[in-house]
Amino acid sequence: MSKKLALLAAAMMMTTPAFAFDGWHTESVTVIPGKGAGYDYITYDAANKHVFLGHRGEGLQVFDPATKTVIKTIDGTKEHSSNGVVLVSDMDLGFSENEDGTFTAFKLSTLANVGDAVKIAPGIDAGHYDPFTKRVLFNTEPGKDGAPIMAVDPTTMKVTGTIMAPTKKPEAAVADGKGRFYLAAQVESKILVIDTAAMKITDTFSSPSCGKPTMIEVDTDLKRLFVTCRSLGATKASLTVFNTDTGATVWTNEMGDGSDSLVYDKANKRLYSANGISATLTVAEVTSADSYKIVESLATYNNLKVVTMDKANQKLYGMVAEGSADQAKKINLAVSPWWANTVFPNTFRVVTFTK
Repeated sequence: MSKKLALLAAAMMMTTPAFAFDGWHTESVTVIPGKGAGYDYITYDAANKHVFLGHRGEGLQVFDPATKTVIKTIDGTKEHSSNGVVLVSDMDLGFSENEDGTFTAFKLSTLANVGDAVKIAPGIDAGHYDPFTKRVLFNTEPGKDGAPIMAVDPTTMKVTGTIMAPTKKPEAAVADGKGRFYLAAQVESKILVIDTAAMKITDTFSSPSCGKPTMIEVDTDLKRLFVTCRSLGATKASLTVFNTDTGATVWTNEMGDGSDSLVYDKANKRLYSANGISATLTVAEVTSADSYKIVESLATYNNLKVVTMDKANQKLYGMVAEGSADQAKKINLAVSPWWANTVFPNTFRVVTFTK
């Protein structure tokens, strides 16, 4: 290669965006003793350095990543079967979202309960905090007319508003902090845009590449909505990016199937999705509003579908249990024909990933 060509190649390398392989891998696996209870969401509380485990029949468990032990189960959440937690950090409050339609409020700093469990619906799957209205919005059990999304005032613990979302399966949601709330309507293959002050739907987004929208994150500076989409028929699982103003599809790429979590590390321009069916952790890079790339796909564990992140220390935490698809029992075919319907005792574990 001539000197001129070598200089040209070096210049191109310097000006081309560098999509770097991070090298994520398993740092440790901690077994949490317990019966064969199901599990749902995992959440990291950066202020108190706790990892909350929605361990359903075992309750909302508080995992200390420093000692790798469960230091507490939030009182009453075992009986009510916790799916996970909503953090309201500016009020030092956490809300356990319970399968039986109750929520359990507690102090994040002390882990002490604030009153008794409050019943608001037949069932609750997930919850989200809206900093604009300073209310917690719960996805409650769908009925024939849709799924009630119920807003609770954390200062009074009272329901202050309800919107009937036209979906049979409300999934993740994210608030932009400016009064817009993006909710995944999984079965209908849509993203519902909700005005949280007026509690009404103002827009609907969809994309041919997004079969079952499930998990959502937002970058208000870039005006981009990041959505993990499970497969639907011939439409493969994907990471799809929408324009938050217009709903237009900006970018899409195939990824692992069975996502039930999405983490956005804005400072390091990374998106992380745990994909339970494909047993992979997808890492994607965000370099601009219109530039994205899948960086790596780490092989993990079958059914490891959720992760959360300690962004300061660059640690990812997932949870999973060993299970089996017992063909003599009902299987959730909406997820997968081989999705585990039996979880074995004393196989629940927290997996720490690092790079």
